[in-house]
Amino acid sequence: MAIPGNFLSETTSTIDPSTSGWTSMLNCTILRGAGGTVGDGTLQMRSVASGEMRCRTVASYPVLEGIEYAAFADASGATVPERIGIRWLTSASSEISITWSLTTAAASASWHRIAVADYAPAGAAFAQVVFSSTPAAGSVSSFFDNIYLGLPQRTTGNLLTANTETSERAAGWEYTATTNCNLTRTVPAVTWAATTYIAGGHVATMTVIANGNAEFRSTDLPTVTPGQEYLAYAYLCPPTSGTSAWIELRFYDASLAQIQATRAVLSAPGTGWYRQRVSGYAPAAAAYASVAFGLTSATAGQALRTDGVVLSVAPPMEAGTILPLADSDFEVGTGSWTVASGVATITRTVPWGTASITNAYSMTLASATATTSLIRTARYPLKAQGTQRAQRAQLYTLVAAGSWNLARGIRWYDDAGTDLGLSMGSSGAVPGTGWWRLSFDANPPPGATQAALEMSFTATAASSTLRIDRAALWQALPIFEVTPAESTGSISLILREQTIGRLLTMWRVTPDGARTLVRGPNGLIQLEPITSTPIVIEDYEAPIGVPIRYEYEAYNVGSSTPSATGSSAGKVTIPEGDPNEAWLKDPSHPQRNLRVLVKQAPSWQRPITQSELRVRRRRNSVILSDVRGGLEGDLVVWTRSDEERKNLHWLLDEGSTLLWQAAPGMGVDDIYVSVGQVTEGRVVPYAREVWREWTLPLKQVDMPAAAGVAGSADRTWQDILTEQDTWADVLARYATWEMVLLNRPIGG
Repeated sequence: MAIPGNFLSETTSTIDPSTSGWTSMLNCTILRGAGGTVGDGTLQMRSVASGEMRCRTVASYPVLEGIEYAAFADASGATVPERIGIRWLTSASSEISITWSLTTAAASASWHRIAVADYAPAGAAFAQVVFSSTPAAGSVSSFFDNIYLGLPQRTTGNLLTANTETSERAAGWEYTATTNCNLTRTVPAVTWAATTYIAGGHVATMTVIANGNAEFRSTDLPTVTPGQEYLAYAYLCPPTSGTSAWIELRFYDASLAQIQATRAVLSAPGTGWYRQRVSGYAPAAAAYASVAFGLTSATAGQALRTDGVVLSVAPPMEAGTILPLADSDFEVGTGSWTVASGVATITRTVPWGTASITNAYSMTLASATATTSLIRTARYPLKAQGTQRAQRAQLYTLVAAGSWNLARGIRWYDDAGTDLGLSMGSSGAVPGTGWWRLSFDANPPPGATQAALEMSFTATAASSTLRIDRAALWQALPIFEVTPAESTGSISLILREQTIGRLLTMWRVTPDGARTLVRGPNGLIQLEPITSTPIVIEDYEAPIGVPIRYEYEAYNVGSSTPSATGSSAGKVTIPEGDPNEAWLKDPSHPQRNLRVLVKQAPSWQRPITQSELRVRRRRNSVILSDVRGGLEGDLVVWTRSDEERKNLHWLLDEGSTLLWQAAPGMGVDDIYVSVGQVTEGRVVPYAREVWREWTLPLKQVDMPAAAGVAGSADRTWQDILTEQDTWADVLARYATWEMVLLNRPIGG
């Protein structure tokens, strides 16, 4: 799959099917190796003699001076370590300079990530990707694959800059040593998944000076909102499995005085790379936040490495839940959960990755005796609109030892904290194999404004152990909700309470039973990873005036049997509106969709390629025919205002495949078309008449399968604020506000 935003062609990036995108630059020959990370081909750079060797892209790629660019690749070299660079060129293709990454710490035959980033220097008009290594002899090879050049990759919603997240750019590196350590950038040979684009390359490396505690922190201080819950996470690589490595979320007031810190200690099972998370609410006086890392009781010379650092607004465990992440995902500890009665104990499950349904940890409930124990969260305010609506309680359980019975409950409180009683759900045995989602609904009593989860667990055997994860409490809403909109010719889909990490397939079902995949941001939604809940989809390709429904399946990774299925309740129809109007839609850019007044539908033709053989002394020819082509014809429409005229130009400018939809009964099925040379004519000679008559030559084409819906579903103003210092920078970087929305900078 192509790397999003890559300036390089697929051939240049993947070396499939050839090395045509690469050329020797110094002391090497270029060959096509085998066994890459994204395909069969790899770029093999082989030395001619001892000394440095270099190769580069054949093509030069346009850049803008002052804009930051990044390059990365997967590399392999058993004999000699390598580095990657961005070569900056003038408009006359003269070299200005090369920004080099640090050299990989050691040679490694395993595939590992190398990366570099920098701002294009003054006078730069083009850039190339360069690889370099320095063997001690001839016929020594370095291998490269999965190569990228483009804008820096960063996690959507990260309040930290791309350089804070990945440490790829040396200048303005966003970290500082604060206690008992030296801080450097290094490039360890770490193997990452080929599609992990926001990790690898340079990492922040803390080396302990003397025995004792050591720490460093980010100097990147994004602004925060008091009362908002935030999440920070990063990959940590501890020096030993027993070392107490940690990540800390810190908040500061307007004078940059630290006022709160929440620490999550990594319980590492080894010395690999482990993602550790920490969350917390910004206190009342909070103005800024940062992320810190450290080792407790470290030994001199030990090193802690970090990569992929993210600080963002915390996504809820379930949409609308009133429980904080600390009470739900147990990445820090057991949150506010307490044992209200009984002999059971609660702890965070260790080590990292032992048992969880979400992320890396869960809560362990252990009872030494066959008795009942009651556990409860702190009380939290109900959402204002939900104080008189049913609330849904949820937790996932996994029986690790023995056996259990469970009675689920919600305890209610008023504004003064007065106990208003307990609503109990059904009780019964906790299923004994695998993770199970257990939930129930209850209506708040009059006056209830706060609630707490209260669970009664009975161990039915001595020495029983239970894992608990993904606890939540929220207003009960429909699992699958669909809403049509005549004004946009679309249907809005909201799918709730899905498991993050599963793979989703979504269909649109028409009255004849035909199922068509629905389009999402990455193309047709078929085995698409679930990254958030709820899932919001805007279906702009649903037929007009036809009752339809939707079906979905969710799969666990690696399974061919769906773990969850469902369909929308009843059928939904987009009102057809004026039957004299029709929709012209761009499936990839729905903000361009336009409803136009039809003057004349096409008189369809279906061309066919034929060859005629005239046989001597025979009356009839022999005709050889190919398959008959799709529909072709001219659609004639009117625009009735200058705004409609400009919008139709905007729709047609890209030359994209369009979807033409007419009202039912007009004798025209929904059809994907390519529009040829357009004629825009006046309807009368009077110059001030705003009506225009358009002739649109249409050719039927297949539905575009790979095109995703580009828009603002994932991109926020906070992303723009993080990427640019001022609005003047935004205006200088993007040609139009549409390009801001789609994140397509000038030269990008």
